[in-house]
Amino acid sequence: MEDLTHLLHRAYADHAAAGRVFFASYQTPRDTRHRLSKGECWVAVNGNELLGTVTVSAPHTTPAGYPAPAGAGSFWQLAVDPSQRGTGLGHRLLALAESRITALGSTRAVIDTSARATELVDWYRRRGYTRTGTWRWDVTNYDSVVLAKDLRTAIPRDRADRARGPES
Repeated sequence: MEDLTHLLHRAYADHAAAGRVFFASYQTPRDTRHRLSKGECWVAVNGNELLGTVTVSAPHTTPAGYPAPAGAGSFWQLAVDPSQRGTGLGHRLLALAESRITALGSTRAVIDTSARATELVDWYRRRGYTRTGTWRWDVTNYDSVVLAKDLRTAIPRDRADRARGPES
């Protein structure tokens, strides 16, 4: 649990430094264990080195009033070690999360992130997520934007890129 918690702290450190205090940037190993108990935890490793993670649940239970489609799956703690940025690992973890959500029987995915993390919001939008509302968690210092994606109509990114061709 400690290694996974340290990975989360490293992966979310830039957000905390920018004033966006994601829970993963300061959670304890006990918090990590609790969050993992709510879904499937997937990890990316190279030998004994932990490089990335994502936790998936479908259907996912949300608090009353949370702007999520009924029966949607979700993922959280999507984290990539800073040394792996730019390698495509985040894309692969996202694809894994969406695949697992579908395999677990949900046709939509819902996530949330800091509304101030515009680079993350844009990253998800480029991958087919659309805004469904906002939410405020009591463990963060920001309002979250809630994003959803219909996984039934999603075209895998590589197929979409081929369909547009190299000139697009």
